[in-house]
Amino acid sequence: MKINDKHKKIAILYLLLLFGFLLFLAAVFKIVVDERKMPSLKISEKNRAVRGDIVTADGFRIASSKKLYKVSVNTRCIDPDKRELFVKLFSIYSSIPAKKVEEILNSKRGNVVLSYAMDAKRAYLLKELAKKLYLMDVFISYEVNGRVIKQGLSVKESGESRSYPYRDLLTPVVGYVRKYEDSGYTKVAGVKGIEKFYEERLRPIQDGLIEGYRDIGNNIILNKEAKVKKRIDGYNVHLNIGVTLQKSIENILDEYKKALRADEIVAAVMESGSGKIVALASSNRYYPKKIRYKDYGSLNASAIEYSFEPGSVMKPITFSLLLEHKLVSPYDIVRTYNGRYRLGKKIITDEHKEEWMSAENVIVFSSNIGTAQLAQRLSHIQFFRGLQKFGFSKKSGIDLPYEKSGYIPPLSKFRSEIYKATVGYGYGMRATFMQLLKAYNVFNNNGKMVTPKIASYLSLPNGKQLFISNDSPKKVLSVATAARMNKILIKVVQKGTATAAKVDGITVGGKTGTAHIVERGKYVKSYNSSFFGFANDEKRRYTIGVTVIKPKKHYFASQTAVPVFKEIVEVMIDNGYLVPSG
Repeated sequence: MKINDKHKKIAILYLLLLFGFLLFLAAVFKIVVDERKMPSLKISEKNRAVRGDIVTADGFRIASSKKLYKVSVNTRCIDPDKRELFVKLFSIYSSIPAKKVEEILNSKRGNVVLSYAMDAKRAYLLKELAKKLYLMDVFISYEVNGRVIKQGLSVKESGESRSYPYRDLLTPVVGYVRKYEDSGYTKVAGVKGIEKFYEERLRPIQDGLIEGYRDIGNNIILNKEAKVKKRIDGYNVHLNIGVTLQKSIENILDEYKKALRADEIVAAVMESGSGKIVALASSNRYYPKKIRYKDYGSLNASAIEYSFEPGSVMKPITFSLLLEHKLVSPYDIVRTYNGRYRLGKKIITDEHKEEWMSAENVIVFSSNIGTAQLAQRLSHIQFFRGLQKFGFSKKSGIDLPYEKSGYIPPLSKFRSEIYKATVGYGYGMRATFMQLLKAYNVFNNNGKMVTPKIASYLSLPNGKQLFISNDSPKKVLSVATAARMNKILIKVVQKGTATAAKVDGITVGGKTGTAHIVERGKYVKSYNSSFFGFANDEKRRYTIGVTVIKPKKHYFASQTAVPVFKEIVEVMIDNGYLVPSG
């Protein structure tokens, strides 16, 4: 019995020692784990780069980005005796009413977000406030499961916001962005317009990063041991378009859209020699920050995304091809049959009824009959390739996304007299506004075609600049042919269908075009009216286009597009783009 008792005592002692050893191991494990949960002495802070700005030729930032910050606090760490002090100071630094701050703090116990969209300036002030609150012992610690927690005011980057301070200016050209989440951070990306076309350049290049030891307020101590990686924002896109001229033209289009009861009016001004677009306006605009359902129809840039049968503005293109191939002389006499002519089964009519016209006057007075007959002199290859050379059925190359190519009939169709006739005066084909502007520029640029460009160069905050390359000018017509067409288009304004476009002291030329619109395969009593031409002084040359889409009060271009064109020229004079002679 004594031996058994002795064994029992040894066993119990062994178990007690084993239990004590296990307790020791558990304590060591807890210490190790708890130490891993302790905040690191070193911390890092990311300084997110933001999207570049869109800047006008006169230095206005019409699209820019700013960082937003999320501000939060743990309500359990606020000393109840100093809660009122916290509320008052936070309200002063954040500009959030004290009553609102109190409501947020009372909404729940624990971590609460005081703001999701604090701007950078106030975020900096709140970071300074966070340090001061620590020094004032506003925050206290509490224990959870044996862990001591003490959290102060937290200010962290939450995302990027895009702003458009001039609201609808230059829309839809400038475009808009969409938001998306990246690891809990809100970013933006271009969807339309310049925002989309230059997305790869505008987007942030490199986030900044600071690593170093932390102070009591959990802020990085910036000393020689800290590591810093510089933040590099996206490139700024600098435009050829200035605010003053752009806004003036938009105001003109707004007035005429209302007066003519049009669906939309599009206008553009381009430097003839360089291809720089100095204005590109639409009457249908929107505020990119708050796009509404009624704005959906205005999101597309009609200058490049809307193709239409151009009508009589194609006649000078046809005539220039005839001149280039020496198939016509301006002084040739063409019979125009008093305004009514049968070609096969088709009856062609003229508004200006004459029995005979000079070939030049066929353009000056916009004769469909004369153009239909002259177009037959072009071979099918000459006509088809000539239109291609002018850029039809090809994108203009302007720096905007989603550009349409338009349409010309296939080569075989140009063997038909009817197709030659109808395409000759602007039917049976489709073109965009920008294609027509680019084509007309040939007449004001010694026969050379240039690519229209909205943006001039890119820049970084450090001053680095990247100039945007442009295609080399392409010869479309001889200098002699271009000069002759220039004179004919001036005569259109002096004596023909566009006399209302005359401006004293300025050389103005151009061509009107009024075209039926096709709906569901049939021509309806609805029209697009255009005037494309140029305005020059002794030193400068500009190509200008106006298209009025579905005007309801008047529909002839001489009553719609031409007056708009004239007012644009007058505004250009007022703003120093043109200087009248004499």
